[in-house]
Amino acid sequence: MFVALELPGDVRERLVTWGEGVIARVPGVRAVRGESLHVTLCFLGWVDVDAVDSVADACAVVSGMPGASLRVGRGIWLPPRRPRVLAVELTDVGGRLEAVQSALSQALAAGGWYKPEKRPFLAHVTVGRVGKGARVRGSFELSDAPDDLVFSGSRVTLFRSRLSPAGARYEGLASLETSTAQ
Repeated sequence: MFVALELPGDVRERLVTWGEGVIARVPGVRAVRGESLHVTLCFLGWVDVDAVDSVADACAVVSGMPGASLRVGRGIWLPPRRPRVLAVELTDVGGRLEAVQSALSQALAAGGWYKPEKRPFLAHVTVGRVGKGARVRGSFELSDAPDDLVFSGSRVTLFRSRLSPAGARYEGLASLETSTAQ
C-alpha cells in the first residue's frame, strides 16, 4: 500500500506524451499507464487488511491542510547512477506538498505502518520503469519535459497495489481532499 497525491487528468496526459517521447529513444524502458501516474507521499509496503480503516483514519491528518501548488520540472533518472525509473521532478511552490507529506509521515509512523525515509522527500512523478536486466545510462537528454505545466494538487488517496506481469494496478481504498491550493 501507499499514500499518494492524485494528478489532474490533463497533467497525466501531458506527462504520458512526454514519457512516450523519451521511452521511444531509450531501449528497455516501459511506460507507466496514465491512470497510474501519481506522486507517492508515503510507501507503506504490505499492510494487514484489518488495519486499512485505521490507516485511512490516520491519513485524515491532512484534511483541511492547504493544497499544493506544483510545477513540473526537469526529467530525471532515479536513482541517478543505475536508473530504475524515468520521472519528472515537481517544484513545490510554497512548500505545501512537503507539509502534507510530513504530516502523513508522522501520523503513519506513529501508527506503526510507515518507516520514514532517511533521505529528504523528492516530489516526482514516475512515468517509465527500466525493465529487468536493462541498463540505462543517465546520459539521455531529458530537458524537453513539459516545464510550463503548473497545477493544484489536493486529492490524497490510500492505494492498494496489485502486481501482475502486465504491471501494477492501483486500487483506491480511501481518498480525502486538502483545501484548495492558494
